[in-house]
Amino acid sequence: MAAIYSTFLQRANDQIVHDICVQKVNVVFAIDRAGLVGDDGPTHHGAFDISYQRCLPNIVLMAPRDEAMLVHMLHTALSYDDGPIALRYRAAKARACPCRSDLGAEIGRGVLLRAGERVALIGYSRGVVLALSAARHLDEEHDLHPTVADARFAKPLDAELLARLAAEHELLVTVEDNVLAGGFGSAVLEFLDRGLSTRIIRCGLPDRYVTHGTPALLREEVGLTSRRVARRVAEAVRQQSGAMR
Repeated sequence: MAAIYSTFLQRANDQIVHDICVQKVNVVFAIDRAGLVGDDGPTHHGAFDISYQRCLPNIVLMAPRDEAMLVHMLHTALSYDDGPIALRYRAAKARACPCRSDLGAEIGRGVLLRAGERVALIGYSRGVVLALSAARHLDEEHDLHPTVADARFAKPLDAELLARLAAEHELLVTVEDNVLAGGFGSAVLEFLDRGLSTRIIRCGLPDRYVTHGTPALLREEVGLTSRRVARRVAEAVRQQSGAMR
């Protein structure tokens, strides 16, 4: 097992490719400080790990939405026996969360957190928290009542869940705390390229290095807050409704 900051794992990318993934070695990567980490600045943000790992064959990528799911995913990772597996999580104070007795998370299976209509918000990692909060803003401020799903896995994707969400909603919105290039939203786009016509919006980190600042300040600066996500969704729905008239 290798427990390491997202930003520091970048330096071992060649070993990940040749010494681990090519040989399908059973290594668990516990990737700490994923996403925007605050005052350590551009060198320490965990903004790229989904992108630089998702392109590698033989690896499983997952991310918990809360402390309870972290316990389940760690159990899954330590029990996995078919190559490398990675779970990313943010730096934050842990809260006590009740866990089911049947520990584990089925590989490649997401979960539906709330049922809605027209719009489906699909979160990954901290993006799930943002998606749930954005859904509340949409309920209260825009009279939109979206579905919210936790993807849980960026590789392999839950193809069944994504296909169902695409078939039943006018708009899919992915939310993640990784750069958009090559990230979770890109994976969903690649899946939707198989002929599903649902429109997609990707919310994540921009194609630039993010400066110093508290995580809350930086999320506001890059537009990755629940209220900004909600506004973007509401505007897209308005445009879509206007185009259909």
